[in-house]
Amino acid sequence: MTDKRIFFGKWICAEEFNKINISGKPAPQNFHSVFKKVFTLKAVPKNAKIRITADDYYKLYINGKYVGEGPAPGYNFAYNYNEYDLSKLLRAGENIIKVKTYYQGLVNRVWCSGDGRQGMTADIYCNGELYFSTDSSWLYAVDLSYTDKRKTGYDTMFLEDRDLRKGLTPWKNCCETDHDYIFSPEPFPSIQVYPKEPVCSKTLENGTVFFDFKQEMAGCLKLHIYGKSGDKIIIRAGEELNADGSVRYDMRCNCLYEEYCILDDGLNIIEQFDYRAFRYAEIVPCNVQELNIEKFELMVRHFPFSDRSCVLETDDEILRSVFTLCKNTIHYGCQEVYVDCPTREKGQYIGDAAISGFSQFWLSGCDGRLLKKAIMNIAQSLTYDGEILAVTPCSLRQKIADYTLLFPLILFDYCRFTNDMDFLKEMLPVCEQINQYFSKFSRADGLLEHVCTQWNMVDWPENLRDNYDFKLTDPIGEGCHNVINAFYIGSIITTEKIKKSLDIAYTPISSPLIEAFHKCFYDKEKCLYTDSEVSAHSSLHANCIPVFFGFSPETGREKLAKFLLNKGFSCGVYMSYFYLKSLCILGKYSDVYDMIISREKHSWYNMLREGATTCFEAWGKEEKWNTSLFHPWACAPVRILIEDLLDMEGKMHRDTSVIRLPKKAGYFKLALNTPGHGTLYIEANKKS
Repeated sequence: MTDKRIFFGKWICAEEFNKINISGKPAPQNFHSVFKKVFTLKAVPKNAKIRITADDYYKLYINGKYVGEGPAPGYNFAYNYNEYDLSKLLRAGENIIKVKTYYQGLVNRVWCSGDGRQGMTADIYCNGELYFSTDSSWLYAVDLSYTDKRKTGYDTMFLEDRDLRKGLTPWKNCCETDHDYIFSPEPFPSIQVYPKEPVCSKTLENGTVFFDFKQEMAGCLKLHIYGKSGDKIIIRAGEELNADGSVRYDMRCNCLYEEYCILDDGLNIIEQFDYRAFRYAEIVPCNVQELNIEKFELMVRHFPFSDRSCVLETDDEILRSVFTLCKNTIHYGCQEVYVDCPTREKGQYIGDAAISGFSQFWLSGCDGRLLKKAIMNIAQSLTYDGEILAVTPCSLRQKIADYTLLFPLILFDYCRFTNDMDFLKEMLPVCEQINQYFSKFSRADGLLEHVCTQWNMVDWPENLRDNYDFKLTDPIGEGCHNVINAFYIGSIITTEKIKKSLDIAYTPISSPLIEAFHKCFYDKEKCLYTDSEVSAHSSLHANCIPVFFGFSPETGREKLAKFLLNKGFSCGVYMSYFYLKSLCILGKYSDVYDMIISREKHSWYNMLREGATTCFEAWGKEEKWNTSLFHPWACAPVRILIEDLLDMEGKMHRDTSVIRLPKKAGYFKLALNTPGHGTLYIEANKKS
């Protein structure tokens, strides 16, 4: 019988964490430690690999060389791990494995932390045989150079104030401890990490050294600097500059990227452990006359991505700029999860995945690994909490009704594009459970009212809800409003589509709900929907969601389309996807193209006009009091161009079957390099 265990090694931890299991005392926070193992090889094996994971996070080094890091965030009952090929890193004789591990200990959107679980496990294989594993013979030491516990973002990360005169504690044997992890059946790919040097650097009059990478990215700064014991420097980073040209390190997105470092004698190598996102950086001397910097680089990190997987060719300069803006946002913004933003939250929201998830899928040449994991994370939150969580997987329990109700659609679209029918069938019970959960808020006609257990968001920020006429408190007030019901009906409709595609018999329940929705919200004279059953106001949001899910009346659609077009982007960038998609459904393809390349205040071009190198959280920096300038949820043009304006499903052809159209104004061509299918080309003009 085959042993199906993922790990044969013991779970090892620091003594500081083994004690809390006995004493019940709170676990340490911001705990940096290093595990190591020295071993000897008579000869270099033909093939060697390591299977490894840690809690919360690790960085792996073999014989002093960086190998990789992880794991992707996960719940303890579906915990992730990585595998690496070590064949080219091992040597005959003595070898050393070092694993830098980090336990954050905060309850936030980043990790499932704050639970006292710390440590790691690993198995090392040589020539297909288990060579050795983690046990109490491994040594560990605590890194004392991290001197403070200042936090930033939404308690997202600890700032890395350091005193490099303080090093590691004496090495001691690890503790073997029982664990309750259930590991995922397959390893998850580790992120790509590589160095980028600044494009521009200069020394200012006050001795500060300024760096510009010309592109906002996510990663960790790495600095080689010579100094004397006690020298102090300040490391600052930011998304934009102040009026005087200095780095705005107290960022508008509620992150403060200013960290202090006290140097030791000689060469100091400073490498940040936790990632952040920025474009600019500066090193400020405190008690140093002149900074002696040998090397300065950004260790960029992101989910595996190739720029060549999806290439747009167009004669429209604005379209090219908008597409590049979105592509860079996905390229540098997708980590081991689809982050809301890589600065303030650093967590994976369901609603964001509906946009950034599919954008990443297409831009990566149909690599569905991250998207499938996101869907699984959403489903796993049901086990973790009892309800679907808005942000997963993490220890924060936030719930947003609009996002929960998007799950069936995200699942259906993923399986529609990948033809993964087994996964569709596996996840169907989650869809049914979601619909059943919300049905408890239904009144006699089936519509929902007072869905008070989850936030009814509608759109964000609040000032971009097009004056939606319902008090969206959290918890929600009494009454029945449009958008939550439109999403609920959309969830029901999509679940029925899933059952139909799986040839599963079902009793349709969407039709009476649609009828009740029209009776409650639809103004037949105006051919528009109202925001609530007691309101005469018709917002963009109340009218585009019924169209998006395909249950708006056939009659009066031209009036509805005209109304929506007149509204323009009177919504947030999140809702812009649903808005543009609804206009495509109404046949307004040319108008949608024009909106993607619009120069109005609410447009992607406006982000570019304000200096964006990644998409903003809102249409402009001043649209929200704490706008993030790096927000993948703003990448709606990618999905719309590929799935709607390019008619992807109907007109995708291989190599010699490229669609040839005259190169008129608005011409564009897209090439997708998809695994197993070669290069797929689409050429199109603006649809009329």
